[in-house]
Order: sequence, then C-alpha cells, then structure tokens
Amino acid sequence: MKKLSLKFVTTFIVLLFLVGCEQKKAVVSSDEPTEAELMRGFKGKIELDTRDSKPDWEPFLPKKAPKGAPNVLFILYDDTGQAAWSPYGGRIQMPTLDKLAADGLLYTQWHTTALCAPTRSTLQTGRNHHLNGFGSITETASGYPGYNGRFPKQVTTVAEVLQNNGYATLWVGKNHNVPEQDVAPGGYRGEWPLNQGWDRFYGFLGGETNQWFPDLVKDNDFIDQPYMPDDGYHLSKDLADQAIEMLRNKDASNPSKPFYMWFNPGANHAPHQVPQEEIDKYKGKFDDGYDAYRTWVTARMKEKGVIPENTVNTAINPIHGDLANKLDQVRPWDSLNDNEKKLFNRMAEVFAAYSTYTDAQVGRVIDYLKETGQYENTLIIYAADNGTSGEGSPDGSVNENKLFNGWPDTLEENMKYIDKLGGQDTYEHFPTGWASAFSAPYKMFKRYAEYQGGTADPLIISWPKGIKARGELRHQYHHSVDIVPTILEVIGLEMPEVNHGVKQYPLSGVSMAYTFDAKPDDPTEKHVQYYEIFGTRGIWKDGWHAAAIHAPINGTSDFDQDKWELYNLEEDWSQSKDLAAQHPEKLEELKKLWMEEAKRNNVLPLDDRVAVEILGTPRPSDEAPRDTYIYYPDTEPVPEGVAVNVRGRSYKIVANVEVTDNSEGVIFAHGSRFGGHSLFIKNKKLYYVYNFLGIAPEQVFESDITLKPGKYTLGMEFNMTGKGEHGKILGNTNLYINDKVVASGNMQTQPGKFTLSGDGLCVGYDSGDAVSALYKSPAKFTGGQIQGVAVSVKGEPYENLESEARRAMLSQ
Repeated sequence: MKKLSLKFVTTFIVLLFLVGCEQKKAVVSSDEPTEAELMRGFKGKIELDTRDSKPDWEPFLPKKAPKGAPNVLFILYDDTGQAAWSPYGGRIQMPTLDKLAADGLLYTQWHTTALCAPTRSTLQTGRNHHLNGFGSITETASGYPGYNGRFPKQVTTVAEVLQNNGYATLWVGKNHNVPEQDVAPGGYRGEWPLNQGWDRFYGFLGGETNQWFPDLVKDNDFIDQPYMPDDGYHLSKDLADQAIEMLRNKDASNPSKPFYMWFNPGANHAPHQVPQEEIDKYKGKFDDGYDAYRTWVTARMKEKGVIPENTVNTAINPIHGDLANKLDQVRPWDSLNDNEKKLFNRMAEVFAAYSTYTDAQVGRVIDYLKETGQYENTLIIYAADNGTSGEGSPDGSVNENKLFNGWPDTLEENMKYIDKLGGQDTYEHFPTGWASAFSAPYKMFKRYAEYQGGTADPLIISWPKGIKARGELRHQYHHSVDIVPTILEVIGLEMPEVNHGVKQYPLSGVSMAYTFDAKPDDPTEKHVQYYEIFGTRGIWKDGWHAAAIHAPINGTSDFDQDKWELYNLEEDWSQSKDLAAQHPEKLEELKKLWMEEAKRNNVLPLDDRVAVEILGTPRPSDEAPRDTYIYYPDTEPVPEGVAVNVRGRSYKIVANVEVTDNSEGVIFAHGSRFGGHSLFIKNKKLYYVYNFLGIAPEQVFESDITLKPGKYTLGMEFNMTGKGEHGKILGNTNLYINDKVVASGNMQTQPGKFTLSGDGLCVGYDSGDAVSALYKSPAKFTGGQIQGVAVSVKGEPYENLESEARRAMLSQ
C-alpha cells in the first residue's frame, strides 16, 4: 500500500471540517428536516442540532405518589352493629380489631346509609349514595337518577384518583356496585372494578355469596373456586390468601409503590357459614338470649365510654301497629319455647364464629404488613357498612332466600338443621331478635335509615406513623361520605373538578383527619347529613335528628302520612325521647331541610314496594326478553338477572343430546340446593328436579324407562294452573324422552328468584352448590354430547317446541 503524505492527510482533515461546518449550517438554516433525514435516526450521517437537549419523559409517565404517602388498607364488614364486637363491649371476640383499636382510634358516632351497596358507593366516591345512583341495592334499581345502580359520569372513584397518582389499587372481596344485568359473561364491563380505577380484583360482584361455594371473579373473568370445602375451603380464608398474594406480587416488582387495598369479606352478611370448630368455641355463649344481651352489652358499652352513662336501652319493638312491618318485629325472649331458644342461640353462635374467624383472616394480612415493615405507614380503616341485618324474620331461617320469595320459615323445618347450622346444608340468617341485640342500645337495625340501629356502625382507624393517640375514643359525628375526603387529605391529593371532560359533583363529605389530633369530645366539623333507604327517612343537623317513622319495603307508599319524631342526639344517643311536641319549630326546620337535601341529591321519588315486587321489576338489558332462549354446553354460568325468567309462568326445557352407555351428569341446571331446578341423567335414566326453596323433599321426576345409545330430544314442561299460599305457583309437570311422557305429576315453583345473586344457569354441569342431592357438583356431563338446550316460556304445546328445538339446533 502506498504511504500517504503528511500534506494529503492534513488537507483531508481540513476538508472534512469544512464539510461538517457546511452541513451544520445547512441543517440549522433549514426550517424542517426532510423525511429522509429523520428516518436516518440517531446514527445517520445528517444530525439535527439537538445534541445538547435531553428527552422529556415527564408528560408520558404516570404520576408518582406524594413522597412518604401511606398505604391504605380498608377492611369493610357487612351487617354489623356496634354492640356485636369486643372493642365496643360486645361478646364477639375480634382479636385483630382489638389490637388495631389499641394502636389507634375508635369512633362512636360514625354512620352509614343503613344498607350495603349504597354505603359502599359513598366509600368509593365521597358523594351521597343517591348522587351515585345507589339509593338502593343494584337488584332493586328502579331507573330514576338516584336509583339506577350505575355511577354517573359526574362522580369519580377515589381508586381512580389514587391509581392516577402512583398507587397500586387492589380489591378483594365483595363489590355489589355492578348492575345486576352487567354481571354476565358477555355483559358490559364498564361498571366492573377494573374500569373504576382498580388494578386488580378478586371476589364476588353480587350482594352476597355462598361462603363454601362462592361466585368468584378474578379481574374481568368469572372463575371456579381454587379448591372445595372438603379440602378446607372457605371464602374468608381464600380472600386473605389472595390479598397477601397481591401485596407480595406488588412488592416483588414495585416495592416503593404505595397501595390502596379494599378487603371486603362476605362476613357478616348472610349466609352465615363457618367451619364447625369455630362454632364450637362459642357454645353456650349466648344462652341468656337476645333481650338479656341488649341489657348486658349496653352496660358494657357505658363502661368502655362508647356511649354516655345516661344512654337509655331502647325497646326491642319501637314501631307499633300499622306502621310496623311484621317481618321486622322481635319476639320477646320470654315468649319463646325451649326449641326456639335453642335454635336462636345456635344461630347467634354461628354468627359470632363467622365474625371471629374472618377477623383472624384479616390478622394474616396485618401480619404480612408487619413482617415486611409496612405496618407503621399504613392507614388502616376497619368498619361495617350498616347495622346488623334483620332479614332473617322473627323466626330466623336456614335459607335466607325464603324472605326474598315471601315464604315464611317454620320451627319444625328449621329444627331439622340445628346441628348443620353454618355448614354446607344451610344458607342461614338469625332472627330479628339478634339483629336488635347486636345493634343495641339503638332502635331497629339494617334498612332503617331513620334510627341509629340502622346507621351507627363500628369504625376503627389505625395509622401508627400518622396518629399519635393510642387506644382513644372519638365522639365526633361523621358518616361514610367522610372517608374519601379523609383519605385524600392524608395523602395530599384532591378530587378532580373535571374528569374525562365532565364537571364533577362536589364531595358530599368532610375530612375526618382533624379528629386524629383532636380530643374525644371536641366538636365535629360536620353539620348536615340526610338519610333515606327504602322509604325510611331521617336527617341530622348540628346534634338534632328528625326521623320519619316508616317501615322499609312495606308496600304502603303513604309517605305523606308518616309521623316525624325529633331527638337531641347530643343528650340522647339512642333516640329514646321524642321532642317533637316541645320543639315543633326545630322539627319543621329539619323536615324542610330534608326535602331540600332530597331534591339536591336525587332522592325522589321514594320507593317502599315489597321485596318480591321490587326484585321482580323488569330492568334494561343488552338483550331484550324473548320467548325462547338457547344455551350451549360448558359456558360460564349465566346469572339469573340475564337468564331466562321462568318465575310465575309455564315453561319448557328441551335438549338435543347424544347418549351412550356411559352418559351421566347434568344437562341443565340453575340455582342451588337452596332453590333451583335441574335436568340430568343418572343410572341411564332421565331426571328433572325442582328444589323449592331448599325445603325437603325435592320434587323429583324420574323416567320410567332407561336411555339406550342414540340421539334424543330430552326435556320437560311445566303447565301453570294457579297460585297457592304465599304466592307459590302451582301446576303439573311432564318429563319427556322425545315425544313420550316418561314421568308426570303436580309441582310447585317459587314466585321469586332462586338466589339474590350467583348460582347461574349452566349447561353440561352445575356450578357452585348442587341443585339436587342426587348428584354432587359440578356433575359434569360425560359419555355423550349435548348439542344445546332451549328454554321456552311461550306456552306452546310441547310437541311444537320439540320440533322448533330440533330446527334451531340443526341450523346452528
């Protein structure tokens, strides 16, 4: 190679420098880079003169939480008055809650809406429940603005605010803020947790669920429970497992990211179900009865300073005569016979065990926070969403669904299950006497928004790093709408005035953060709170409370005839002395204020229709009602709210099935052992079972011939002939193999739903709890093939439907 001269090299370097300068000048002088120049990227020969600038990631990254922001853990029980739990003086031991109370503050005058879904809506948004569209539970939505069961665009959840500000938002347990018709495999998911600001969800969407066989959702999908009760499954335990797993996963990848977790167990809502060994711990603990308990616990609450010394233990039946709902009356303890006392006490033992067992599961989550060094800077809120539930009627129930069907319980029927209470064979709810006892010293219980028995609930807040006080009481009057403002103030965030382009409703609540450093009896910073549930009404202002005496869901709608009472809660916490006659001007002031608040918060019109009528009200759905529904095997369960409605009418079920010598299992099932119906093959015979509210014996129709290998149309028809006592539907049923009747007889069907939620319609298996004792869930169909199942409510002759089913199936 020829050696380059020094002069050549020097000249080349100078030329390169000059060319570079010219290129730089050219780039600088150009208004816009050419497409070719941009496409060369960072390593191209032509460069823009931006080498001194830095990339700006800020507009594209999610916000981080404020420095030092605490974690937030919100534990929310169902259906529990103050007088139930040990920190307030109750007989139900809550070791985890006791420790948190010792580490923080116990609130004595914290209130809720008196019903679960409405309260939960306020805890999500900080707005009054009617502004949220939750004037009632989702199952009783009526379509008016305050009662449509859907969050309007004018409210933002606190979860969304925290999610947008660097928090991991995690929810385990009960929801009950998703419209019933949207709780469906193909339903709209806009109201589901993951579209309301939550990163993760594991739990159930309805108002209640079987604790042994829950209806589970994980994130946006329906799932089967991870294992069965015989292997140790219980929902409370599963929820704690899932909560810890969520926290561990978050900590593994984002340990510096704070979390906001809702832990919402099924407890203490019906069904009351818990392992037997837990029930045994409470044996004999409630043998003195509910009247004696009210007296005992009131004294204990005074000793602890939870209520003033002058508080009166009010009467067990404060509403009398035509104003009272007989299903909410309490039978005096001394009027019960020995069997009734034995049964009712056992029911209380189950309830107590249910609560304590779940508290222990919460303790596992708290232990994880301590083990990982997160406990000190975690704001822990532990509360209940309304007073104790009186939905068990004066006699209690081994199957709560009877209430929603207007069907009374009998002692004879319930005593059959006394040794099975709390187990898989019962869907238990205790009698109104225990609801009254666990809401002492106040009047009434859940659903009664005019009285403190429905609204005054336990609340304990612990935050070791942020609250200096330990084991102190706080008597300031507050409400569930005040929790969201408190969380936002503690973290240092605000609710947006405009979100997604929509101006937001102002927060209805006020922050309780001032109480952290207050004295127990310092004045409250809250001034007004209205109440309304199922037509029951009340309003509080600066210590005065007006109550309109009205029983919920009583069907009278005579609101203009309601008598109003007046109480000074500063001097009379239990509303024992009506001052309406002494202060008529104050009562009129509060009545006028209630109407103003009602108009401002979308409370009107009022609705107090009976349960069966409300639950049976048609509601909009993505799919219009039709005469014939076709279902296919192995899909997710179809919830009752969107499934074919066979209530109160004639109906037919037909299935095209290919049978072999080994065919066995469920063809069609809807409901559970506590109410439902099922078509299945067992021992080469066709069966149809209608389980009427779980009352034995099941109504069984068994084919008088066996099925040989081949293709069949199998089915049944129910022809309604009239109504019987308590609204039950009477008629006759035929079981068919092709066009031949193979079994027939009289049958009765439920006037109302099979369940309040869950246990949906299935083809090819039976989800959750089995409808019939003749098989064990899931009883998946094997040894053959189900082409599909058609259910008709047209009232046509069976022969026509059989032909229609064959045509419909063959055309798919």
